[in-house]
Amino acid sequence: MNTDAPKTSSDPRRPVHIVGGGLAGCEAAWQLARRGVPVVLHEMRPVRMTDAHHTDRLAELVCSNSFRSDDAETNAVGLLHAELRLAESLVMAAADRNQVPAGGALAVDREGFAAAVTAAIEAEPLVTIRREEVTELPPEDADLAIVATGPLTSGALARAISALTGTDQLAFFDAIAPIVHRDTIDFDTVWFQSRYDKAGPGGTGADYLNCPMDRETYDAFIAALVSAEVTSFKEWEASTPYFDGCLPIEEMAARGPETLRHGPMKPFGLTNPRMPQPKPYAVVQLRQDNALGTLFNIVGFQTKLKYAEQVRIFRMIPGLEKAEFARLGGLHRNTFLNSPALLDGTLALKADGRIRFAGQITGCEGYVESAAMGLLAGRFAAAERLGQPVSPPPATTAIGALLAHITGGHLGAEEGGRRTFQPMNVNFGLFPPIEAPTSEGGVRLRGTAKSVARKRAMSARALVDARAWLGLGETAAAAAE
Repeated sequence: MNTDAPKTSSDPRRPVHIVGGGLAGCEAAWQLARRGVPVVLHEMRPVRMTDAHHTDRLAELVCSNSFRSDDAETNAVGLLHAELRLAESLVMAAADRNQVPAGGALAVDREGFAAAVTAAIEAEPLVTIRREEVTELPPEDADLAIVATGPLTSGALARAISALTGTDQLAFFDAIAPIVHRDTIDFDTVWFQSRYDKAGPGGTGADYLNCPMDRETYDAFIAALVSAEVTSFKEWEASTPYFDGCLPIEEMAARGPETLRHGPMKPFGLTNPRMPQPKPYAVVQLRQDNALGTLFNIVGFQTKLKYAEQVRIFRMIPGLEKAEFARLGGLHRNTFLNSPALLDGTLALKADGRIRFAGQITGCEGYVESAAMGLLAGRFAAAERLGQPVSPPPATTAIGALLAHITGGHLGAEEGGRRTFQPMNVNFGLFPPIEAPTSEGGVRLRGTAKSVARKRAMSARALVDARAWLGLGETAAAAAE
């Protein structure tokens, strides 16, 4: 890396270069331009197309037209919608103008949405669009740059990013295990213990939650796995091998009924303190997934099972009968950074603060989450260019909770001397805990009612804190909503 890189200029006339014209790149460009900072937006299409895109429009949606739930009271992504609207997001404005009927979800007309974002960016006098492939970082004439190239980053740029960050800090294939909300686990069934009571780095010897299975439960679980419906690879993923030998659990189960019991479900070195004998026939382990301790991932359970099948089958695991999932498992091609190790709290590269990353390449999942990280990267870069304080959002907000997860809240597993990192959608498990109402009308809240009350309390706190961060009074906030 060039240690003699030029210092960042505070001249507001100097453009910030953005690489990638997807949702994150367009949102970052919009936020910069709204603050009077010129932008050069580099988009390689149509000079070079990807395997997934079909047009040369900016912000083309390739996998779905859904922005998911628009419920800002009890759904974290709906809350993120509300916060982005308060922050005058271009992506949310275009989505709202091109909405199609989808019940409580926000779905859009894909062509209308991309056309709206493209028109807005092309009409913005402070944004210059360059249709060219960028293969080096940062662009030659840039002192401030944002990389927002998404999961289908070109090979040449990916190699440049690897050279800048370290070859083991960029992943190209996701192997995601399901993640469970801690407060939906049955702690009368599970127990904390590491295998053979071994304490790993920062551990205590009781670092895993253990779910015991007897022979009958195990056999039924294996039978369900091998007969379940799975999703298929997209065309551009089909030739990509399973990353680092991360076989889906259903693939392992299909190799023989005892395969999982001698793999991620091995019972050895574990003793159930409530029932020392007989020993469990198999054990499913969960590992803490975030610093808050609110999320646990199911160890070794990367899968291509369809989502409904995952919920059905994983609730067969003792202790997880009523589990709620922060995210379900999956395997797909994706390019993303080991962001907690590489990025600071403003999405800037620790090794070269001129460069920020935004969107899915930072390790967030979903259209809205990508746009949110673009919005933050744009605002942070604008503040830096204008010589203003860079102020991250509170972790109690949806956008702040997602930022905190990406830049340090995720724990992952210790592998090869570093902690692994896996992408995540926004969910309430990323938020700091809150004291929620325990009763309503004199009736004690339990189960679903208790969970809904907690989510509403988190959402109310988030919107108050988001308004304060954005400098919005109640009147201005109400008008923005």
